[in-house]
Amino acid sequence: MNFTLNTELIENVTYDEITIGQSARLLRTLTLADIQAFAAVSGDTNPAHLDAKYANETLFHGVIAHGMWGGALISALLGTQFPGPGTIYQEQVLYFTKPVHVGDTLTVTVTVTHKEDAHQRVELDCQVLNQKGEHVLHGTAKVLAPTKKMHMPKISAPLIQLLDPEARFKELLARSAGLAAVRCAVVHPCDVESLTGAMDSARYGLIIPVLIGPDMRIRHLAQEAGLDLTDVEIISVPHSHAAAEKAADMAASGEVEILMKGSLHTDELIHAVLARPALRTGRRMTHVFRFDIPLYPKPLLITDAALNICPTLKEKVDIIQNAIDFARIMGVKTPKVAILSAVETVNPNIPSTLDAAALCKMADRGQITGGILDGPLAFDNAISLHAAQLKHIESPVSGDVDILVVPDLESGNMLAKQLEYLAGASGAGLVLGARVPIALTSRADGPMNRVASALLAQLAAHNARRDQPRETW
Repeated sequence: MNFTLNTELIENVTYDEITIGQSARLLRTLTLADIQAFAAVSGDTNPAHLDAKYANETLFHGVIAHGMWGGALISALLGTQFPGPGTIYQEQVLYFTKPVHVGDTLTVTVTVTHKEDAHQRVELDCQVLNQKGEHVLHGTAKVLAPTKKMHMPKISAPLIQLLDPEARFKELLARSAGLAAVRCAVVHPCDVESLTGAMDSARYGLIIPVLIGPDMRIRHLAQEAGLDLTDVEIISVPHSHAAAEKAADMAASGEVEILMKGSLHTDELIHAVLARPALRTGRRMTHVFRFDIPLYPKPLLITDAALNICPTLKEKVDIIQNAIDFARIMGVKTPKVAILSAVETVNPNIPSTLDAAALCKMADRGQITGGILDGPLAFDNAISLHAAQLKHIESPVSGDVDILVVPDLESGNMLAKQLEYLAGASGAGLVLGARVPIALTSRADGPMNRVASALLAQLAAHNARRDQPRETW
């Protein structure tokens, strides 16, 4: 973690300068981010601090700060202001008298009550009051005061970017409220991860799973993972190829409305779908990732990072249109689309810039609808308005993008994995463009990612019902 110095200087108070009755204070207003950061650092995830529904039922009637957050303010005052740098904490006694709620402003005061010359020890009375003048915390502290005078630049606190994956997950799940579970063919769920993901999705009420694969193998895995398959339909087939064929047949006949990839290769499943004319829509099948990213304020779609290796201009039209339509399903009224390249100017030597310019003009002519397109844009000036302004780029998309369109699968795959493994993003994936959505998961996906993919598929399936009732398939 990096710390930066600023131009403000701090000065400590040495033992010889300290007098009985001398005091110092600081003010701090509690925010929800303070509570979340303290929980992240301390590991104290008591629901009284983090779960509003639970906290509302307690005697405090709402989320409250950790008691030791107030104690940490006393430590901050002693270590940075009075006595300041060089202070060594020896003892702290605390009494907690009232809860601290989000929005409360605390005044922290320490006052010298005793000095011990033999060891340069100072005892201080500690009082913490809220904006109503009520004591929320009090006690005493004993410190070894600094003996050497110091003048030094103040160190800025490190920036903490908070992402609560569970909160984002619950927010995503809320989109499913009121929607019926959708019958889903889970294709060859022959590893613990894919079988667990399917059953978790069923438990959340997103899908009605139909497990297609070797019966005995699936049941053995369920026993190994402690999963209950009572009342779960299993269609036994000998291998993954047969599972893909059977699932595609069921989708084509309307027996299922979602396909979910298990432990088979993506190509195997997609090939089976493409072989059924009844599953075609006239558009190319494309893949979209949905990511929640700590440093970005809203969900971000990336396409196509998993299916189309080196798409042509015509294929990119379908990639973009599928993503726009899906973003609208997810509640984005007019998605903003950034078409990425290495640079933000058209360069005949970089084909992706030519495609980007053509795609934007196609959108102007109504060949791509429902979104606002701009490109070519480099990644920085697509994501950051400041970066765009530095390069004098005027764009309706920069800094507020909903969809990133990558030049090819290689760049998209690297970008998606970088977001996940370096930026802490949580993602889900979906294949669009067929009559049924396909929840596409990776072997490395965790339980929440798999459930999230199922939820995206459920939303797409319900939207398909509205656009084309099942009985007309």
